Amino acid sequence: MKALIQRVLHASVKVEEKTTGAIKQGLLVFLGIQKGDETANADFLSKKICNLRIFEDENGKMNKSLLDIKGKMLIVSQFTLCADTSRGNRPGFENAAHPEDANKLYEYFSHMVRSNGIEVENGVFGADMKVELLNDGPVTIMLER
Repeated sequence: MKALIQRVLHASVKVEEKTTGAIKQGLLVFLGIQKGDETANADFLSKKICNLRIFEDENGKMNKSLLDIKGKMLIVSQFTLCADTSRGNRPGFENAAHPEDANKLYEYFSHMVRSNGIEVENGVFGADMKVELLNDGPVTIMLER
């Protein structure tokens, strides 16, 4: 499981011109689910992301978590994070989980974030989405489990 995390001042996702999720300050998380991923991967990453100290404290140091600032999370499924570019120039997606399995883990991941006390907004799994964001910093971090 891969999570590309962006600290944002605001972010939103639209499907067919309709906003399906929007947040103010918080984290935009692009989630890629690979073959072999299990709920243990989602458990680990959801807890890690909620507690990741990447927000500034009163001294300007990255020392606060999403929980500390009472921020929100926008979670967007992104199978392209599982791309294999080792053979040629066209990415292969053989490593991505089957959509049915991936959707279950995507929903489970969102549930686990909520269970950590974070308000969650979501994209639409498998849809053609338009994502807008204002990256804060910029701060962008890749996590894998």
